[in-house]
Amino acid sequence: MPLYKTIVVNKNTKVFIWKIEESFDALSRAVSLTKNSQERVDGMKSDLHRRGFMSIRHLLAIAGYEDADLYYDTLGKPHLKDGTYISITHSFHFSGIIVSEEDHVGIDIEKQRDKISKIAHKFTPIREYKTIANHEALVRKLTIVWGGKESLYKIYEQEGLSFLQHIDIQNFTFEDTKTFGTITFKNAMSKYNIHFLEFEGFTCVYALLIDH
Repeated sequence: MPLYKTIVVNKNTKVFIWKIEESFDALSRAVSLTKNSQERVDGMKSDLHRRGFMSIRHLLAIAGYEDADLYYDTLGKPHLKDGTYISITHSFHFSGIIVSEEDHVGIDIEKQRDKISKIAHKFTPIREYKTIANHEALVRKLTIVWGGKESLYKIYEQEGLSFLQHIDIQNFTFEDTKTFGTITFKNAMSKYNIHFLEFEGFTCVYALLIDH
């Protein structure tokens, strides 16, 4: 069972990351899906997406839940029926969840790819990164910024929220492995702790709301 990594963030919060190496059939064994979830996975054309979907169900089981405990609101945000906060992510052959009994949480896993430098102007003031001469370092940094903003968006998830205009990630070094983020939207500001890690050409970022 390729549970790739477990991170104990605090006494109430854990991150679980799965490396997807099994076939869809292997991942489907011993997993019970609701009718809605079965219809969703049956409708997926990509084998990688189907395997990602099933790997999330294994991560749920590790966290003490099953598919029937998970539901989505009208904006597509996942929730657990017992009120525990959850966020879900999947990128290529990695998937992950973060669960917390007390904190609003978000998580994102991204593959580090060159194309992020071409779309960076859409989600962050690119002039802030002009001093980074090394292209690989630029890709890594932009991927962390994107993952941070994606994680915050998953927590806040309101129509009209803009990555570029409303979400800000404080500058950081790779050695920090953490930073802070803010969302300023509709005359209100919220603050978040952001943590990041890199592995096998991927970046995982997860965030927790500081002020309830």
